[in-house]
Amino acid sequence: MPAPIRLRELIRTIRTARTQAEEREMIQKECAAIRSSFREEDNTYRCRNVAKLLYMHMLGYPAHFGQLECLKLIASQKFTDKRIGYLGAMLLLDERQDVHLLMTNCIKNDLNHSTQFVQGLALCTLGCMGSSEMCRDLAGEVEKLLKTSNSYLRKKAALCAVHVIRKVPELMEMFLPATKNLLNEKNHGVLHTSVVLLTEMCERSPDMLAHFRKLVPQLVRILKNLIMSGYSPEHDVSGISDPFLQVRILRLLRILGRNDDDSSEAMNDILAQVATNTETSKNVGNAILYETVLTIMDIKSESGLRVLAINILGRFLLNNDKNIRYVALTSLLKTVQTDHNAVQRHRSTIVDCLKDLDVSIKRRAMELSFALVNGNNIRGMMKELLYFLDSCEPEFKADCASGIFLAAEKWLELFESAGSYVRDDAVPNLIQLITNSVEMHAYTVQRLYKAILGDYSQQPLVQVAAWCIGEYGDLLVSGQCEEEEPIQVTEDEVLDILESVLISNMSTSVTRGYALTAIMKLSTRFTCTVNRIKKVVSIYGSSIDVELQQRAVEYNALFKKYDHMRSALLERMPVMEKVTTNGPTEIVQTNGETEPAPLETKPPPSGPQPTSQANDLLDLLGGNDITPVIPTAPTSKPSSAGGELLDLLGDINLTGAPAAAPAPASVPQISQPPFLLDGLSSQPLFNDIAAGIPSITAYSKNGLKIEFTFERSNTNPSVTVITIQASNSTELDMTDFVFQAAVPKTFQLQLLSPSSSIVPAFNTGTITQVIKVLNPQKQQLRMRIKLTYNHKGSAMQDLAEVNNFPPQSWQ
Repeated sequence: MPAPIRLRELIRTIRTARTQAEEREMIQKECAAIRSSFREEDNTYRCRNVAKLLYMHMLGYPAHFGQLECLKLIASQKFTDKRIGYLGAMLLLDERQDVHLLMTNCIKNDLNHSTQFVQGLALCTLGCMGSSEMCRDLAGEVEKLLKTSNSYLRKKAALCAVHVIRKVPELMEMFLPATKNLLNEKNHGVLHTSVVLLTEMCERSPDMLAHFRKLVPQLVRILKNLIMSGYSPEHDVSGISDPFLQVRILRLLRILGRNDDDSSEAMNDILAQVATNTETSKNVGNAILYETVLTIMDIKSESGLRVLAINILGRFLLNNDKNIRYVALTSLLKTVQTDHNAVQRHRSTIVDCLKDLDVSIKRRAMELSFALVNGNNIRGMMKELLYFLDSCEPEFKADCASGIFLAAEKWLELFESAGSYVRDDAVPNLIQLITNSVEMHAYTVQRLYKAILGDYSQQPLVQVAAWCIGEYGDLLVSGQCEEEEPIQVTEDEVLDILESVLISNMSTSVTRGYALTAIMKLSTRFTCTVNRIKKVVSIYGSSIDVELQQRAVEYNALFKKYDHMRSALLERMPVMEKVTTNGPTEIVQTNGETEPAPLETKPPPSGPQPTSQANDLLDLLGGNDITPVIPTAPTSKPSSAGGELLDLLGDINLTGAPAAAPAPASVPQISQPPFLLDGLSSQPLFNDIAAGIPSITAYSKNGLKIEFTFERSNTNPSVTVITIQASNSTELDMTDFVFQAAVPKTFQLQLLSPSSSIVPAFNTGTITQVIKVLNPQKQQLRMRIKLTYNHKGSAMQDLAEVNNFPPQSWQ
């Protein structure tokens, strides 16, 4: 039989393979040849074949059939055979296989071999894969070698003893006598492995920890010699003497000094020397400094030393290496609770890390920024965090919003303790924070409800509570709070609280406005108390407070004349402000409504662009005679006090600020589409003559029915107001319902927000949405509509054209 190829030739041949299949074919062919050689008991080339088999194992191919051949090589008297045999045993065997027990006698013989290199092979193998049974049988031989004067064997025996202790902790005391003189060794390899052994024993046994605390002065002396010694080419790494040994000693000192005053005192000076004398230009020095910082923060160190450690972490934040910055942020996060003031000094650097491109660094910086928020910096920190919330990736938004809310919760406690001694802008700012934290709405309204029970003296707190109760009263009554035990509240009890605020002598005019608006909002959140709400609104229609009277009169008109619009006008507020980029201008979206605004230098957020989505219909419908949808714009507050509907409700639902409260400074003032709002401040909104316009069925298919009803604006005869009503006759709800429309370019179209996105099944309810159409040329109205919704687990989409508008609607 010809001689098998050498390992070097096999590697060269495998590397010439162009495909995985070609490599697999080569490996299979060679494995077949190796198996044949093993069957013939070919001792001449066994070592070469096992070496090749180990290379194939490293490539990921099965090599288990060579396990017994490794044992044969270990039993050989040749050193080259033993070396390959022990290497194969470490790679191919483990304690889960009974074959490894056959090695025990061979390892015992080799531990007593006359050649130190053979003894070293046996120690390495036992320390790598020895089972608990093998460790029990061979611990005595390891302990003998640990006492030998041969440094080559002592360092290997120390590491083997670590493995024995991990497998059989009760054998720890066997090695205790041998550890007495280990730290007196001059050889750095022995010192290193000895420190590893002492660390393992201290971590596993409190008795050993107490016993070895007396070694602290000796460890300090060794560390001092390392940092003060001159250049040693044998141990120098980037200008630092044996950094690996320094790191191991620092870790052992950290364990010995934890919760022990005397040991901590003994190592304070050397830790300060390491922190000040270590070079930071190379990564080796940064590793030693990091271990030094961890040791300082974990022992009972002096306050000045702790400040020095935190300043080192602050310097790490300025490092160009992302790993070092991440390590610094993680360490600061662990120490911020115990050394808050020292970490505060690096607040600006930490906030700058929020702009880092690395998501891991960004997350750690966000968590640390929230930990740094206190009463002195809450305004500046919230400004930075809100900017971060606006520009961060979607995976950060939930955690960031929750953190902002928790900071706002502390603000609630401030409201409770400060009473009325807070600035006017605090109320709308807090309301904006609450609105943005969607997942915390139920918890917030419950906390605020309990905070004002029977106490209306703190007016800012009452105003925030009234706004939240009006906005999220349904969550309060349903008991959906998951953060704490929900309270049982009825609709009448909630109204009792708000009515008490209205009649309280301590309530200001502004607070009463909040309360009345909240009661009105609850007419769409509650189902059993609508008649009671109507009575309350009617009573305040004759209030001597002009502002309160105007609100009540207009709310009363909303009940009587425009009840079909009430649910849409009083729907829950979306997020207050969101900015998306659209070419040369930005679309500032406030409460879901858009208007072009001058471009500001802000990074583009990753959120959707509502304007482009609204006009997607144009691409689908085709043609050049289609005019784009005019997005709804919020109304600004008219100067006239006369009664018109959108004046009052605009403060609540359209501008993003609560009624009778100043809008947050961050929300820009947005102009109005002129054809909708001209003359509204002094005249009724709709023309009663339009009541005679017949309604039409614009769409009816697959159980979905869309009806149009018409009204004519008295302020502008060219404006037709169309109210759509969507109903569902099927047995399942239609969710994510979206209605879009397009008209010829001679018209202008405006879609207001729908009352809901769910069309209830069995015609038990409807979705209403208002469309306003400007028709200055009095042409016949034509409209194309697009409907999208989810039904029975499938996404549905349909297009239709509406041409049967009654003449009264456009003439």
